[in-house]
Amino acid sequence: MKKRQIVPFIVCSSLCAAGVAAEQEDKKDETEEMPEMVVEGTKLDDISGKEVKSADLAEALAKKVSSVSLVRRSGIANDIILRGQKKDNINILIDGGKIYGACPNRMDPPTSHILTNNIESVQITEGPYDVENFGTLSGAVAITTREPEEGLHGEISLNVGSWNYLKGAATLTGGADRVRAMASISKESSDQYEDGDGNNFAEQIENYDPSTTARYKDKYKNLDAYDKSTFMGKLYFDVTENQELKLGYTANRSDDVLYPSSKMDAIYDDSDIFDAEYIISDLGDWSRELSISYYNSQVEHPMSTRYRLSSGPDSMNEKTHYLETEMQGAKLKNSFDLNDGTAMTVGLDFSKRNWDGVFWGEGMASMIDGFVSIDDVDTDNAAIFVEAEKNFDNFNLKLGARYDDTSITPAGGQPDNDYSAFSAYGFGTYALQDGLKIFGGLGRSARVPDARELYLRMPMNGGMLIGNPDLDQVTNTEVDFGLELNAGSLFLKPKLFYSWLGDFIVYNDSKMMRRFDNVDSTIYGFSIDGSYSFTDQIYTDFGLAYQRGEKDEAQPGQTDKDLPEIPPLKGTVSLNWEYMDDSLARAEVVASDSWTRYDADNGEQELDSWAVLNLKVDHALTKHINVVLGVDNVFDETYAVSNTYKDLTLLEGGGGDVILMNEPGRYFYLNAAYKF
Repeated sequence: MKKRQIVPFIVCSSLCAAGVAAEQEDKKDETEEMPEMVVEGTKLDDISGKEVKSADLAEALAKKVSSVSLVRRSGIANDIILRGQKKDNINILIDGGKIYGACPNRMDPPTSHILTNNIESVQITEGPYDVENFGTLSGAVAITTREPEEGLHGEISLNVGSWNYLKGAATLTGGADRVRAMASISKESSDQYEDGDGNNFAEQIENYDPSTTARYKDKYKNLDAYDKSTFMGKLYFDVTENQELKLGYTANRSDDVLYPSSKMDAIYDDSDIFDAEYIISDLGDWSRELSISYYNSQVEHPMSTRYRLSSGPDSMNEKTHYLETEMQGAKLKNSFDLNDGTAMTVGLDFSKRNWDGVFWGEGMASMIDGFVSIDDVDTDNAAIFVEAEKNFDNFNLKLGARYDDTSITPAGGQPDNDYSAFSAYGFGTYALQDGLKIFGGLGRSARVPDARELYLRMPMNGGMLIGNPDLDQVTNTEVDFGLELNAGSLFLKPKLFYSWLGDFIVYNDSKMMRRFDNVDSTIYGFSIDGSYSFTDQIYTDFGLAYQRGEKDEAQPGQTDKDLPEIPPLKGTVSLNWEYMDDSLARAEVVASDSWTRYDADNGEQELDSWAVLNLKVDHALTKHINVVLGVDNVFDETYAVSNTYKDLTLLEGGGGDVILMNEPGRYFYLNAAYKF
């Protein structure tokens, strides 16, 4: 368990995704020239420059996109729900590569392994309209990091905030036209945040259950919430005029990350991401662009009871669950144009994931020492895909298909699993007149169960099998429809979707063993996104999203047919004033209806409605110096956004109630950045 050191789509989105618009701060420009519809989905630009509150990408996405909801796990390293889908049902891609968290309790979701200061843009696809990547069931979040630039450029920033939040970051990039390089480092830490009632993590647990042994020990009640360091390096070579080599490496080191709603905290969470891509352009009539890419991501995650009363005096009875996972993949992709103007892409995609987990115990907990929770499970996938796009006057049509062959092989005598799947989609856009388009799609995709859902064992009762080795893969058949209206100062995009989920994987708390079931289900909903410019300097943008999810039949031993993790109606609205060049004042309201439809049989509970006001001023002092001053949750509201689905192991009181983790109260932050 030695800690590693830091070493130096042609995707069509569901109509529900069909491009909300560019980053919200850029909406003013739409009065002059509204953007073309981006059928891939919602695109957020310049994340590194505008989302400076913290390194947490999940929190930034939940604020900016109405169809994204936050799953609060800590002060950082939080998870997301995209249009009623979570975990492996949405695909997280970083520069085209995949990374998975090692924790079966979602303490280290994929979004936690890349920091906002290193991100250039995020493309969110909603629906089964991605055939290039393995496992895009109901959506994808494609993250593009910053790239090296010619010349010499740099940025130094310092960010301070409430609860002693402190972050420093620096980036240096440069080079000539043939060779370019970039290096970025950051370090940040924070105390435990306080909710609107003034309670920090330790106090939230004590208020929930004063007698629980999951309380923090007295000497750890004021422990920092986390300490995080990162490094990202890139090197680009123009080998010839039509050949380019791209190399990248990202390291994340997070220490002592507290998870108050769980029974354990992360002693550390380390990840390393390597990626390489070779691109050859203009090889001939049958190759406009040929690319070969490879990635490797590794995560180590030991979580422990060290800081809790349950570990005993001097942690003599400490329990540790040590997990690690590695994901590697390669892709060969060729793009070319047919004589009739059809753009074609064909490719091969390969990946392999390994996942291991073991318990260690001291003192009275030594009985679990060496117990294997996830036994060296390999998930091997090989696929072929093809996509085509063609314009017919006012009509654009995109088609895609993919065939997957997947084998999952565990050690320790548990059964192997083999899956095959055919995925396909069609997506069309028709321009009715200037400023008005309609679009729609039909698609089908699949994802296989992961090692946790199939094989997870826990040390209770001599080794209880929580996973279900008999699970089938999940399929999503979805139809989408929407329109885009661009009428001068008004930009409006409403979308509808209906999704049939075959053999959807859900948790069953009524079972003692094999707690995952396949249940046919449906999810449907709508979203409305848009903007309106009052003047050249003053504009508003807004979003509204609603989903409803139901199981066709209740799970064995249960009666509730509500799907879990389906957030209620959520809306965002902001007023923006560009009072001078490169300077913006913004007031935004983010609100949610009460959570009244939920899976009570599996631990979810009713949540109150909430609304918060956030204020921010982004001011350019000079050409090179920028200052951001903001306050979130201006009125210091106490509220919770994350429900208590027992798919996660959370603190549970004597009456069976599960702890609700409150969101941060009023939060002030200040960022100063110097660029050259």
